[in-house]
Amino acid sequence: MAKNHTHSGSRSHRWQHFRASIRDTAILLGEFRSAITWFSVAILGGGVLFYFLSTLLNEPVGSLAESIYIVLTITFLQPPNRNFPNHIVLQLFHFLMPVVGLVMLAQGLADFGSLLFNRRARAKEWEMAVASTLNKHIILVGLGHLGYRVALKLHEMGEPIVAIEFNAKADTLNAVRDLGIPVIHDDATRQAALEAANITDARTIIMASQNDAMNLQIALKARSLNPKIQVVVRIFDEDFAHALQDQFGFIALSATEMAAPVFAAAASGVDITNPISVEGQLLSLARLTISNNSPFAGKTVGYVEDNYHLNIVLLRHDHQSEMHPTDKSPLNAGDTIAVLGVPAQLSKLLHDNE
Repeated sequence: MAKNHTHSGSRSHRWQHFRASIRDTAILLGEFRSAITWFSVAILGGGVLFYFLSTLLNEPVGSLAESIYIVLTITFLQPPNRNFPNHIVLQLFHFLMPVVGLVMLAQGLADFGSLLFNRRARAKEWEMAVASTLNKHIILVGLGHLGYRVALKLHEMGEPIVAIEFNAKADTLNAVRDLGIPVIHDDATRQAALEAANITDARTIIMASQNDAMNLQIALKARSLNPKIQVVVRIFDEDFAHALQDQFGFIALSATEMAAPVFAAAASGVDITNPISVEGQLLSLARLTISNNSPFAGKTVGYVEDNYHLNIVLLRHDHQSEMHPTDKSPLNAGDTIAVLGVPAQLSKLLHDNE
């Protein structure tokens, strides 16, 4: 099963890379739209001018379309389907147009080829292309100490991620990119940076920077761009964190209760409380609904507690709640459980339940 999962993930990654390449090539063509336009103008304009002058100098061509075709062929040093003109002005076309056309086209092709095969020269555009292939992904703002650990945890959980960072160290950026996570090197307070991370298709955004005001600014901007997006925000002031939850519906986690697995679990959609410290151990209470594909659907409460080292404190089945269910109480798909444990184990339980 693990091998099949690995192959499936590899195929998914190759398909995503292929789609990103198509998207990036489209962006490249857009960047060279101006060069292509000017080349087209040179051919069409030269054709019209050649048609006008050939008529004026008594060496007419059959039609305007033929005149444009003649200019196009001589631009690529191909012999036109007519005799060489007698007038010096028309002869100049045969010598000047190849120079004008080839210089413009060669420059454009050289630049296009260089950028196409050197993605690193256009790192931001490539990361944007990768981000555009994602859907219902998580945007992580900030790759500091907390943000980096959150990225690792989300990657471990198999969540699709796009990171935005402006001042991260090169080794952090490279480590995250090596995981296959696109990183937009930009200021997340800018709308363009959020759009580059494909904010409209994202399901969650996490603000993990150390600046409360900036985190709030980004959170509000993200919500304005995607009203349905779930917001998880790092706030140092605990009272302020609770106020944000009450007023905006953000999942606001204070600095004193920070743990990367908590951010990861919250971003993945699990209802999880801020951790409390008990004898030096951080514990959180999480609520989740058992999915149809869950490995512990059809098992018992004791099975989950023994295998995940957690405590199930509530089981809700058929609209009836059972506090402190016994070890033998069955767990079925659709049941809701409240679980107490360390954030890392809660994250593992959530990941297995997906």
